[in-house]
Amino acid sequence: MTYPTTIDENAPVIADHTIRIAAPLERVWELHTDIGLWPDWQHDITEARLDGPVAPGATFHWVTAGLTIDSTVYAVDEARHRILWGGPAHGITGVHEWTFTQEGDAVVVHTRESWAGAPVEADRAHLAAALDDSLVSWLKALKKAAE
Repeated sequence: MTYPTTIDENAPVIADHTIRIAAPLERVWELHTDIGLWPDWQHDITEARLDGPVAPGATFHWVTAGLTIDSTVYAVDEARHRILWGGPAHGITGVHEWTFTQEGDAVVVHTRESWAGAPVEADRAHLAAALDDSLVSWLKALKKAAE
């Protein structure tokens, strides 16, 4: 199976956010990729389960804001620098990329996500704001948990 290698640059909604976290790369990466423990620190997520190891082709199932989502890991960097996942959910095709860069005693986490599909076309502004809010919330929660 062929997976995306990056977000959909032509999608009608793209969110792009960065945060600096004063913690070791290993800690930030482990928090972020231990999907089953997301509800412990990411309170918008009420359930999360990964089927197998974090590797291309693995699927995970999660519930956020009352929405059940099934995602597939498309790419993962064993050196703990990048993970890409996505899939269809509720008529929206999302592709989500995370990168982690050690800078001195901190990690810069950069996330980009694209959304496409009929619901996005129908309400672009509202869904763009919702995606922005969710990513900002996620990054703040990751920072709080890691620091």
